[in-house]
Amino acid sequence: MLYIVPSPIGNLADITFRAIEVLKSVELILAEDTRTSSKLLRHYNIDKPTSPYHQHNEHKILTHLIQQLMTGKTMALITDAGTPGVSDPAFLLVREAVKNNIKVECLPGATAFVPALVNSGLPMNAFCFEGFLPLKKGRQTLLKKLTAEERTMIFYESPMRLVKALKDFIEYFGAERQCSVSRELTKIYEENKRGTLQEVHDYFNAKTVKGEIVIVVEGEK
Repeated sequence: MLYIVPSPIGNLADITFRAIEVLKSVELILAEDTRTSSKLLRHYNIDKPTSPYHQHNEHKILTHLIQQLMTGKTMALITDAGTPGVSDPAFLLVREAVKNNIKVECLPGATAFVPALVNSGLPMNAFCFEGFLPLKKGRQTLLKKLTAEERTMIFYESPMRLVKALKDFIEYFGAERQCSVSRELTKIYEENKRGTLQEVHDYFNAKTVKGEIVIVVEGEK
């Protein structure tokens, strides 16, 4: 049995009762970073063996994990924040578990792009999640493709690359396109900045940016 368990994106209270119960019941917790996850586990008095599972080792240990699951071992997969598989490792393990008829359950829970989208003030009836933009190869191709996207677009970005991303959006989508940038969601310094791409670019270009970033951009009209 494999459980996919969302973890809080900031505030440790943003976890479900069921998620805590599952984490206390499994035999092994797979964590993107065991040091980061240990804070959450200690907070809820969860004392279970943990093992690292991240993009740098997922191919190497995949077969071993599947073999353990096939013998009846129960595992939970968590990431540093949010729902595993949403711009975080999970796909390979879930795919192989499904191929081998291993039961997989994904619990509902925190995902950063949902509150960012809802509080952006932009249309929510149809949207596309793009995650992190390619750093180099494929970046221009993707941005050119998205110039015709009519749905609201959602991106993840690091604080040091936020201004560059906004600059690229201005180039491809136009300076007057509406957008919203959310950072430090659910934390004490949560900030949601809304306006045109140019206004939001100028705002963040004039300050030091910290925290995890979600960018929501209006679609082509």
